[in-house]
Amino acid sequence: MARAGTLARLRYRFIPDHVIGEILSKKWIDNAIPFLVLVVVIAAFGMLLPNFFSAGNLSMTGRQLGEFALVCLAMMTVIIVGGIDLSVGSNFALGNFTALALLNLAGWPVWAAIPATVLVCGSVGLVNGLLIGFLRLRAFLTTLVTLIIVRAIVDMLLLKYAQAMSMSFFDDPFWDLVGMGDVLGLPFSFAVLVVVALVGHILITRSRPGWRAMAIGGSRRSAHNIGLPVRGIVCSAYTISGMLCGLAGVLYAARLSGAGSDTGMGLEIMALTAAVLGGNSLGGGRGSVVKALIGAVIVLVMTNGVLRLGLNSGSGPMVLGLTLLFAVFIDVRWLKNRDKLLNKVYVSPTLVEMPEPRSTSEGAFAVNDRLADVEIIGLGEIESPEDVILDEDDILYTGTRHGDIVRFFPPDYKRHEVFAHVGGSPLGMSFDRDKNLVVCIGGMGLYKVAPDGTVSKMTDETNRSPLSVVDDSRLRLADDCDITPDGKVYFSEATVRYEMHDWPVDALESRGNGRIICHDPATGKTHTVVRKLVFPNGVCTARDGQSVLFAESWGCRINRLWVSGPKAGKVEVVVDRLPGYPDNINRASDGTYWCAIMGMRSPALDVALRMPGFRRRMSRRIAPDQWLYPNLNIGCVIRFNDQGEVLESLWDRGAKNHPMITSMREHKGWLYLGGITNNRIGRVRLKDADPTWSAWSDYWGKRA
Repeated sequence: MARAGTLARLRYRFIPDHVIGEILSKKWIDNAIPFLVLVVVIAAFGMLLPNFFSAGNLSMTGRQLGEFALVCLAMMTVIIVGGIDLSVGSNFALGNFTALALLNLAGWPVWAAIPATVLVCGSVGLVNGLLIGFLRLRAFLTTLVTLIIVRAIVDMLLLKYAQAMSMSFFDDPFWDLVGMGDVLGLPFSFAVLVVVALVGHILITRSRPGWRAMAIGGSRRSAHNIGLPVRGIVCSAYTISGMLCGLAGVLYAARLSGAGSDTGMGLEIMALTAAVLGGNSLGGGRGSVVKALIGAVIVLVMTNGVLRLGLNSGSGPMVLGLTLLFAVFIDVRWLKNRDKLLNKVYVSPTLVEMPEPRSTSEGAFAVNDRLADVEIIGLGEIESPEDVILDEDDILYTGTRHGDIVRFFPPDYKRHEVFAHVGGSPLGMSFDRDKNLVVCIGGMGLYKVAPDGTVSKMTDETNRSPLSVVDDSRLRLADDCDITPDGKVYFSEATVRYEMHDWPVDALESRGNGRIICHDPATGKTHTVVRKLVFPNGVCTARDGQSVLFAESWGCRINRLWVSGPKAGKVEVVVDRLPGYPDNINRASDGTYWCAIMGMRSPALDVALRMPGFRRRMSRRIAPDQWLYPNLNIGCVIRFNDQGEVLESLWDRGAKNHPMITSMREHKGWLYLGGITNNRIGRVRLKDADPTWSAWSDYWGKRA
């Protein structure tokens, strides 16, 4: 048994089960299957075709890719908004003919012919956009008609001008550079593709128009209901598609200097295959430039490879057809099953061996009724007052689940008002030296509320872990904060894996997903101080000014982080073996500290923590509302000193006034109580407490 236990500890310590769930939760996982197909296709044709990786072949393939990938990007642009453009092939042919006609027949200079060609093809896209976006015609039928009409126009123009163009010759160094020249060792068309792809990626992922296009593709009706200009954005997408086809046509004309009736024939099928094969969803709302480029490379390599292998003329379309069928199948099945798979593997419990808890039947933790007669403030008028804090004027502040900071006015605290609307879920709070209210907001980060109610962001990110699969730079659940004498804000982030609405699931894992973070308002910089903590919570600056106390809720302990002095950076356990889950920590008037215990440990969960396999099966086989969670229905308040000695505890044995206590503040002889699941604030008179003491004066000195 001892050997098996040792192996289990080693297994859960060194094998990161949660990595699979993290990978599946990332958006870039959509590129995994297309990228694998890309590697297989390149490897296969690299072995079958001689000189496949030669410089000459790579250069020619790069020029072709520069042209073809632009058409794929055009198709991707309209797919993102939930459309389709079957006219890209004929529009590409129109661009090729227009460029040659303007240069060879009209004698236009290159600098004028290229933009004119792009605008001509963009006008075709504009027509599609007006019909589909504003007149709300079906994209498939509309672009099919456009395909036929534009192809007919190109054929008629070729019939009239093909001979004249073939007999003329346009000589220009820049045109030669566009067709067969290099830029920094790259084929010119490929260099153009790189620039367009970078700009497109930034627009889609980092700009408001890109986000709006994604929203429209995801749900056009919802996008319309929230006020997005759906018709204009759809029209713009088709216009951009046409312009990209025109640019591709220019590059093709410069390379071959010829036009024929078969130019661009079947290109719409190739582009559609590439877009879908790369992972862009036909349903819209899911796509990227990278996906389109991956698909373009796959299709181009397969098409050229089939031709070079000398297979019959029907082999190319057959391969494309089968590839498109495969891509659609993967797209549908992946969308249908990805979330199911993620739900099964994301929750990844680890082995936890909790120490024996301290007794609550005797000593400082003995259960009592000292909170049974708590005075109630704001009953039914507030929801989820996770933390409470008072200023020097005795005004009581708290947050609500509606995203408001509410303040109650003394002396009876019956009158209240919304002090500021911050959004999110306001959690831990602290006053700085200038009487700004610093607030941790779940899902948003660290914010500041000025005395006049003005809200401003302090930080919503920190430095990313160098070896982390998940981008942990974004703050998910900042939950309590305090300020050191030098003005730095130390705050806890309970978990980097779960959002505000499902934070108790972190207890099921007990993996160590939390961290302590420091923000320096003087420099505006934020960095992570301690990682891999088990739901770090309450933060309180110790009176020595060199350390910060913080709780690890699921670890049932209180730690000390040294932030300056000879021990800077070290973490020490101050109080352990707590019988419940510690939450916010705050100073007491006699030099000790208060700590809220938000719930009590249960033997069933303690046993389950030693059985990660059981917890994993539980998370996969039964509904979340039936999972084994920590007992958060009853708690208490404890007082401890710097040496880690627990001096007393305050209980509400019947759990009537405060069934869950997440915070407490001592202020002028009273102890004020908050609870994230409560609809009230409580206060209780403290015997022998200093009736003049307040936390603000203790931190920053007496008011002048």
